[in-house]
Amino acid sequence: MPALSLHDKDWPIWTYGEVVPPAKFVHDEDERRGVAISSLVSGGCIVSGAHVRQSLLFTGVHAHSWVKINRAVILPYAQIHRHARLSNVVVDRGVVIPPGLVVGEDPALDAARFRRSPRGICLITQPMIDKLPS
Repeated sequence: MPALSLHDKDWPIWTYGEVVPPAKFVHDEDERRGVAISSLVSGGCIVSGAHVRQSLLFTGVHAHSWVKINRAVILPYAQIHRHARLSNVVVDRGVVIPPGLVVGEDPALDAARFRRSPRGICLITQPMIDKLPS
């Protein structure tokens, strides 16, 4: 068990709890199945034909069809549009990821567009997205 467990009742983590509907997983077709594996998905999230692995999705995140999310922390109310692939990222609150954006597969390209840590984690904010060529 990891040193920090979000389920440890002897050391509770207190936070503001927004009243939202439960997380929703939709679509059940090959290559378009809403799933989350080894992940935490908060209330209000919609995983709509997206594949989420080893990630944390905060309240109200919407991952659209054919999205791949791997080892990511997605802060509240972010939108990840179709065919995006995000690996080793932290996405800021309310960011709108455009369709087809790929982050986490080309270190040089990632470093040119986003803030990238020495260990390869990319921070994505809306101003960074807004600077991307259309």
